[in-house]
Amino acid sequence: MLQSFLYFVNPNNPTSTVTPASEIDPWVRSKPDNTLFIADEAYAEYVSDPNFKSMANLIQDGLDNVVLLKTFSKLYAMAGMRVGFAVGAPAIIKMMKDQVAGEKLNYPGVTAALVSLDDEPFQEYSRASNLESRKILASCFDKLGVKYLPSSTNFMFFELNEPIRAFQKKMAARNILVGRPFPPAMNWCRISLGTPQEMAYVANELTKMRAEGVF
Repeated sequence: MLQSFLYFVNPNNPTSTVTPASEIDPWVRSKPDNTLFIADEAYAEYVSDPNFKSMANLIQDGLDNVVLLKTFSKLYAMAGMRVGFAVGAPAIIKMMKDQVAGEKLNYPGVTAALVSLDDEPFQEYSRASNLESRKILASCFDKLGVKYLPSSTNFMFFELNEPIRAFQKKMAARNILVGRPFPPAMNWCRISLGTPQEMAYVANELTKMRAEGVF
């Protein structure tokens, strides 16, 4: 009987960083007693880091101690549809199915998800747009000397010289909403990547704030 669950997000939220497969795979393959690994790969479609490998390969190899969680809310831009799925060994999926709560997927959401899987041009557009937005913000941080973590997602995590709450108010005054606090990293900010045009605006505002001495 399962006694422990190990849940992790890769790429991680809020750091936007990748845990290499070389550190994950041997651990999972060692099959610790009564342990189920639950891997959330919501941001995996954005990753270009060669050290990353989806845990789907472990399931394909027959391991029954892994459940992979996927969503259509990121790359496919379907956050409002609330559609996702799980992949795992048949026995594990049956166990999960028997415990599902009353909330179910809706027909429009499932239909949209199936269409999205075949819409490769949009997927490439989404990746390219996100990459351009990431480069714009990273370039801004580099010019301003702001410390940030390497991003493999559709957001970035960067260090502030003040508490996040104070920074949130300054950004809101410029019509920019940034992420909530992520304790204990209270002087770090998670900012989602919008369109390249939106991130150019963010970069311009951050540059002006630095010139004014408020960032």
